[in-house]
Amino acid sequence: MDRHTPLQRSFNMQQVKSKNTKPEILVRKLLWNNGYRYRLHFEKLPGKPDIVFPRKKKVIFIHGCFWHKHNCSHFKWPKTNTAFWKEKINQTVERDQRNLLELTKMGWDALVIWECETKKDNHQKLNSKLFTYVNS
Repeated sequence: MDRHTPLQRSFNMQQVKSKNTKPEILVRKLLWNNGYRYRLHFEKLPGKPDIVFPRKKKVIFIHGCFWHKHNCSHFKWPKTNTAFWKEKINQTVERDQRNLLELTKMGWDALVIWECETKKDNHQKLNSKLFTYVNS
């Protein structure tokens, strides 16, 4: 049972951003403070990657654990309107896979960073993963 009215739930969902999220800004600050320059939300590439290094042909996607169905403790199926959410989230996962495949065919290398990897207790692992990828 949802604690919110349909109107309140609708309003809450409308407030969810797709660009400039906290995890995305954290990753961008890490890169920028270490001297890396990049493009944002490059619309000419499949999936509009969050961060793009055109010269290196590398992209970074920062995915929310719920919206992209990450296998972690942050992902749980909603208890209301389950059929709708399963279809919506599974379509998102399929689209992500198609975009990654298309980028690979175009010669681009892609990295996915999950929202849970940007939490405070994971910063050291995030730094290692991020800078290993960008410098390879």
